[in-house]
Amino acid sequence: MKTLRVSLWCVVAAMAAISFSARAIAEEAAEQQSAPPADGQQPPPADEKGPPLPFITIEGQGGGAITPMAYLVNPAPECEFFGKPSVAFDMIGLNGKNLDTFMVTENLFGRIEFGFAADDLGLGTLPGAIERNTGVDIGRSDVWLYNFSLRGLLVKENAGENDWVPAVTIGTIFKTNDGIRQIDQRLGGALGTIGYARENGTDFTLTATKTLLHGFFCKPLILTAGLRESEAANLGFLGFSDTYKTSFEGSVAVLPFDRWLFAYEFREKSSPYGTITLNNETIIGGENNWHAFDAAFIINKHATFVAGAGIFGNLANANANSAWFMQLKYEF
Repeated sequence: MKTLRVSLWCVVAAMAAISFSARAIAEEAAEQQSAPPADGQQPPPADEKGPPLPFITIEGQGGGAITPMAYLVNPAPECEFFGKPSVAFDMIGLNGKNLDTFMVTENLFGRIEFGFAADDLGLGTLPGAIERNTGVDIGRSDVWLYNFSLRGLLVKENAGENDWVPAVTIGTIFKTNDGIRQIDQRLGGALGTIGYARENGTDFTLTATKTLLHGFFCKPLILTAGLRESEAANLGFLGFSDTYKTSFEGSVAVLPFDRWLFAYEFREKSSPYGTITLNNETIIGGENNWHAFDAAFIINKHATFVAGAGIFGNLANANANSAWFMQLKYEF
């Protein structure tokens, strides 16, 4: 059933990619046909839509694949209340486990971003490892993590006509896990002995981003750094502890060509749980810092396709060091 559902998800994502790409190409062609001659062209209006960047993270915030940027997704034009929504679909392979994600964002005033992400993590070999060592069927092959994000732009980039000022955002993500409580109950509360406290929690983020227009061989260079306060174990896929820990996250991105962006992301992991080892087999291991390498193609001003690789270390009972991911994002 899980394989069938993943296959259906892939078909839906592929159909969406074809639909969005076809629409994007058609719109771009129509714009080019209706454009005035080169010698009569007027400069684009100040509120003309920019490229569909940043992406949407797996937690529903504007950024890369795994870390936020201080740039909000699809901001509302100047003096308008509502922006237009953006949607994205992720498929992520985690070396035996898999993660399918749907994300949507909405922007108000160009200063406030609402985001939602529904993450379905397939547990891979974990249920079998638990049953093999304890005789307990946990009754789940996956868990769902629902993320409700709210971010505000505290400082606009280059505020006060100061070229050195970065964009700064502050954010919060309420997360709730569907599945981990049932697993803990089936195990007689075993997760509670290593730090599990509940199935929901809230992250707090502070992020600064600065674009250096000629920072990489005269091409745009985007630098991001941020702090996160969180109780989550593996982003919340394994639940939440009762102690907040501070971690660092950031990214470096470059646009060497008009339609291409390449990025490196780093996310420190706080590892709030202890570990469980049974019969010399790891059931719940410690967390490792995450690294992601992204390549994005800007289809046109509405659509972006992203692919990349991840080094995510241990994820519950197995490593995810040969991870891969794809994202299709569309801004209306």
